[in-house]
Amino acid sequence: MRPTEGDPMKAMIARTWGEPATLEYAETVPPVPEAGEVLIEVRAIGCNFLDILIVQGKYQTRPPLPFTPGAEAAGIVRAVGADVTQVGVGERVFALPGWGAYAEQVAVDQRHVYALPESMSDEQGAAFGLAYQAAWCGLVHRAALRRGETLLVHAAAGGAGLAAVQLGRALGARVLATAGSPQKLEIARAAGADVALNYRTEDWVERVKQETGGRGADVIYDPVGGDVFDGSTKCIAFEGRLLPVGFTGGRIAEVATNRVLLKNFSVVGVHWGLYSERDPGLVRRWMVNLLKLADAGKLAPVVWKTFPLRDAAAALAAIGARESYGKVLLVP
Repeated sequence: MRPTEGDPMKAMIARTWGEPATLEYAETVPPVPEAGEVLIEVRAIGCNFLDILIVQGKYQTRPPLPFTPGAEAAGIVRAVGADVTQVGVGERVFALPGWGAYAEQVAVDQRHVYALPESMSDEQGAAFGLAYQAAWCGLVHRAALRRGETLLVHAAAGGAGLAAVQLGRALGARVLATAGSPQKLEIARAAGADVALNYRTEDWVERVKQETGGRGADVIYDPVGGDVFDGSTKCIAFEGRLLPVGFTGGRIAEVATNRVLLKNFSVVGVHWGLYSERDPGLVRRWMVNLLKLADAGKLAPVVWKTFPLRDAAAALAAIGARESYGKVLLVP
């Protein structure tokens, strides 16, 4: 995207690598959509743990400074560049730009823009994309989760976790969920978890074994890493699939290959962003399937709280401190 000399807009700007508190709420020139891009007037913004990492300079992708973070947005198409065919001016859309969404306007490659169903609000649209895409990528594309299998979801009350719980239930799996408080356990149950385990107060590894008759979980969805990943290798089933989705726990675990050998289980990486870059058409087909499930009432984003755009640092701090559940949103 390129800047224009039009009326300025408000955005959160990272001028250096650091904590979210270093973000500046400032005026900047709005973007002009280039060929293949869509200009969106932003109505709602999804916040994610990856936004914290990208501001810190710790994410796989490092935008050139200064930049505006934000990987999810929903709003109205206000202009389109040449060769845009996916959406038109005036349409309600949601988008996955990678970064740039913490602003009043954002220009996004049309390959990452989707028509927002009439049944979804702007807030639901901003909360829908990344979490459910990652869940589909992991559970369907990478793990081939089958009806009747047991799925274990860690951090099950977070945005990524709740999406995996809901999708696992929709796919016909028996869902076990871990979380760190009674309130979050109830949220996981409400999303469809059959069994909810408090990782702070009980031995969740032994509970998983008990709940599966000693067999273990067929598929484990792990956005946490570290000790949680280590424990998962002890309660996974024969020929199970262990899915590292992220590392919100802070430590990147190492695999004890003797355990892999003894149970013939697979460690299957889930890096959704690579599919978004390499095969946007595949990702669009996944989104079609996800929206069908949402329309059928089987998938529905859970929103914890909505903050004004200027309070983006507070919103990200809540995610980083694990105060939130479901999705955290910003509104310009």
